Amino acid sequence: MIPIGDEPEVRQRGLPFVTYALIALNVIAYGLELVYGDCFVAAFSTIPFAITHDVSLPIQGCPYGEPSPVYLTLLTSMFLHANLLHLAGNMVFLYVFGDNVEDRLGHVWFLLFYLFCGLVASAAQILVDPNSQLLNLGASGAIAGVLGAYLVFFPSAQVRTVVFAGTYFTVTRVSAFVMLGLWFVLQLVSSLESLNPSDVESGGVAFFAHVGGFVAGVLIALAVRALTKTPAGYPASATSYPAWPVHRDLRARPSAS
Repeated sequence: MIPIGDEPEVRQRGLPFVTYALIALNVIAYGLELVYGDCFVAAFSTIPFAITHDVSLPIQGCPYGEPSPVYLTLLTSMFLHANLLHLAGNMVFLYVFGDNVEDRLGHVWFLLFYLFCGLVASAAQILVDPNSQLLNLGASGAIAGVLGAYLVFFPSAQVRTVVFAGTYFTVTRVSAFVMLGLWFVLQLVSSLESLNPSDVESGGVAFFAHVGGFVAGVLIALAVRALTKTPAGYPASATSYPAWPVHRDLRARPSAS
């Protein structure tokens, strides 16, 4: 299932410029990858062994040094992608679900939330194999956090989804609870399967990063919902909306990404 839009309950803060800026930064970073090549990717990706041993691993024939300290790669790696399909898939999910989570949290808090979930995602993947020297890169972990928060904030929202059945496809609406719930179960099962010793060093998808980011997003969203109150004029179901002032018309109006 590929999401192409959503119909959440309400959006009040206007243009989700942080979401759009994150998409732009990821696209720009991919452009730099195309210009500077694999060496650039290797220099700015996270390598678990380098993080757990606080060392910079030499990259043969590469004129770019790793960021110093090496822990900065935990941030830079969030904006790198293995290929165009990897980038496109991540950006579609961020575009569809990010704007409404940004609306719930506010622009600055959403940015901090996004980066924090990305860090938690990397930590989860590193804990699985702290001595791995494989490159870890991609926005998937941070975006998984966005999906987790969306599931808490908008469980009944309808997600317009392209569903493939062999060579045929159709567009349908699926509740966020069903779609994102199934997505998480798939990531969890795949992460457990990846614990097979023959798979841990095989590269591919960092499923534990997805699980870690998603769980972080869910927990933060639950905390926001529990600790904040609904402003006057906001739908009673939107109990997760932060209590800080919003200088906009608080009448509910639907929005589609």
